[in-house]
Amino acid sequence: MGIVTLLVLLGLLSSGVCLQNGDAEHITAILGESVILNCAVSHPKIPYIIHWKRQHHKIPIYIWYEGYDPHVEDTYKGRASRVSQDTTYGLASLNLTNVREDDQGWYECKVFYLDRTGSPDNGTWIHLDVHAPPRFTTTPDDVTYVNIGNSIILNCEAEGTPKPEIFWFRDDEPVVPSDSVGIFNDGTELRINKIRDQDIGDYVCVARNAEGRVHHEAKVVIAGGAVIVTPPQNQTRQEGEKVEFPCEAKALPGNVTVIWKREGVAIDKLSWLDIRAIVRKDGALVINPTSADDGGFFTCEVSNGIGTPQRATAYLNVEYPARVTYTPTVQYLPFRQQGIIKCFIKSNPPIQFVTWIKDKRLFDAEKENTVVKLNNGSLLITKVNQSHQGRYSCTPYNRHTTAGSSGDMEVIVRDPPVFSPRPQLQYHGQIGEEVTLVCGGQGSPTPEVTWKRRDNQNLPRDRTDIVGGNLTIRSLRKSDHAYYECMVSNEIATLVTATQLLVEGTTPHPPYNITSETDPFSMKLSWLPGYPGGKDWEQQYTIWYRALGFRTWSQIDVKPAGSTNITIHNLSPGHTYEFQVQGKNMLGDGMFSDVVTATTEALGGQTSDSPIDNPHVTPTPDKPVYDYSMIVFPTDSSGSTYIPTILNPTGPKPDPPRNVTVRRVQDEYLISWIPPTDNSVPPAYYGIEYRTDGTWKKLNDEHIIDATSYTMKKLKSGKKYYFRVFANTLTSFAYSEETMFVVPVQNKEKAITAAIVGGILFFIVAIILSVCTVKICNKRKRRKQEKAYNMVDCRVTESRNGGHGSSPVPLKKRKEFPGEAITTEQI
Repeated sequence: MGIVTLLVLLGLLSSGVCLQNGDAEHITAILGESVILNCAVSHPKIPYIIHWKRQHHKIPIYIWYEGYDPHVEDTYKGRASRVSQDTTYGLASLNLTNVREDDQGWYECKVFYLDRTGSPDNGTWIHLDVHAPPRFTTTPDDVTYVNIGNSIILNCEAEGTPKPEIFWFRDDEPVVPSDSVGIFNDGTELRINKIRDQDIGDYVCVARNAEGRVHHEAKVVIAGGAVIVTPPQNQTRQEGEKVEFPCEAKALPGNVTVIWKREGVAIDKLSWLDIRAIVRKDGALVINPTSADDGGFFTCEVSNGIGTPQRATAYLNVEYPARVTYTPTVQYLPFRQQGIIKCFIKSNPPIQFVTWIKDKRLFDAEKENTVVKLNNGSLLITKVNQSHQGRYSCTPYNRHTTAGSSGDMEVIVRDPPVFSPRPQLQYHGQIGEEVTLVCGGQGSPTPEVTWKRRDNQNLPRDRTDIVGGNLTIRSLRKSDHAYYECMVSNEIATLVTATQLLVEGTTPHPPYNITSETDPFSMKLSWLPGYPGGKDWEQQYTIWYRALGFRTWSQIDVKPAGSTNITIHNLSPGHTYEFQVQGKNMLGDGMFSDVVTATTEALGGQTSDSPIDNPHVTPTPDKPVYDYSMIVFPTDSSGSTYIPTILNPTGPKPDPPRNVTVRRVQDEYLISWIPPTDNSVPPAYYGIEYRTDGTWKKLNDEHIIDATSYTMKKLKSGKKYYFRVFANTLTSFAYSEETMFVVPVQNKEKAITAAIVGGILFFIVAIILSVCTVKICNKRKRRKQEKAYNMVDCRVTESRNGGHGSSPVPLKKRKEFPGEAITTEQI
């Protein structure tokens, strides 16, 4: 009711009040503090109303009238009030506490007098500026982890009044922009591209204005993957004891995850171990209690998401007394053959000895000539007879004693099974046909007959059947060629016999058992032939070889045909070569043999890993000294000498050739040189290389022997050439310094060049003259046509104007062109 009355009075009084704006006052307040907006009352003894209003606000923020509760707008409740009467400010002043940023703006104070006799105090305008110290709205992370070469952006934003400025510091020094470091967006972004070591450090973002400053620290550190500082160690425990494997790791950031595995399987996946194992917060693995089956490799894997997880492995050795794991009630021994009475033992550490009881008496195997104690505790009987039958038990021991004896085992002597029938030694079959390998067995109990390949390859299920012990293979293939084993087995014994299946009508099978005999420059290979693909078929062989590390294979056909050995020449001393032998018959090439390697002998008794650097070598008992001062070319199988290829130089090098010169002799070019001065390692032959760019090429096709010059037929005129001469021994080489030679330009070539240039110039001049002639002719023709047209046009005009009469000579009709018609109309 009070506020309604005040508003009514205010409305009545305001109708007679005219606004007189005085000088505006500006007041500054600090955010959160108090401020007084001054407003005077000129006639305090006359009843009056105080009215405070904000610009652009419809409802006053504060109204006061004596005897009534003041009206305060909701946003100012508890903060706006009239000043006390004893203040030095005007009686209508407004006390505003806990100043907010949105309090900033224009305020108007009015005083209305109720009797209307006094002069009204018109509106007093006051502008309130609210200043606020900076405060951050966005800050970078306290720690930023980076790798060298990464790029990052540190964001730092602040607000306040006046608007704060942003500054960046690194290690207490202002950040200086550079090619890799930049400050953008009014300082709110610090960008670092391709981080270097010197960019790592403590960064500080500072926001500052007139009211204060704030700062935020951010560290840029090199991120580091987790590193194991305390790895687990191998440990040995007795069964039932507790074991701890430490695994302490450090990392930046420090969010390290530790995973434990046993033999590559996470322990939480091993139900039998998971219930007894825990991983502590410090990464340690605790197993309590240990079991005999816990032994093995335990791996600790740590990671913080950066880089490759680090691993450390330790072995847990769980020891326990020797124990018997399984006791068969009956064991059979084959009569008159070897047999084993088994004692199934598990022991860690290994067993020391096993005691045996037979028919309730201690059985001393050492006193039996036909009984041998095996390392695993079982008894081997070399020739079984009826006396070995009985009731046995075994008790194993190790250094932790024993966990107990086995139960009683009844050992029964029986006749072993026999083959009936036994397979033949060989079976033959053609490609695509069917073959049956016969095998059977008899005995008590009835034995089982099974087949397998000796090379352990699987039998083709879709093409094989075993019926009554016989193996049938359908649609024979070359891959079926193999040795097959028939096994006849029952509880008494297992018998094995082998047979060979020869598949005919195929390409040869690979040779095998390849052997080599080496010399420094040659190697003799021998081999055993594979199955030729048919009975009495002849096969030929090809040798494939290459130096170890090279990609290209060389090949040699073996002659005469059918020979199973060959000597390969032109090899380098002390080098390792790879070899394969391939056979072929009338049907084509067969399969390659396995790759074998062999190393040629090094000269002077040296190994291939220690090249000879001194021509004076001390002889070894089994290797002669190679005299490098004498040149002895190797010979091939026909007795002819040859020069071996040098793959990698070994042995002492000769001195390089000297004084290499190139000169023109008539229409050819002669390159000459002087031999090396030191003849302790004389050259066996020479070679020449040249280049016109960066690639060296061989110049001479044939080796230069007993000569110190070489004639070149053609060189490109005006071209610059570089030459170098090689002095070669049989195993090494040296080359001269480069010699440059510029081929002079020949007169004949100059004449040809001049003729070509002259012809081109003449052709150009001829074209220009032809074009000019055509244009002149066209111009003359056009002038004649215009002259004829003008004469006809004049006669027609005169006849129309009453001049001379029509010409007795009729005008010829002509075709009018658009351009000509326009010209006539203009005239």
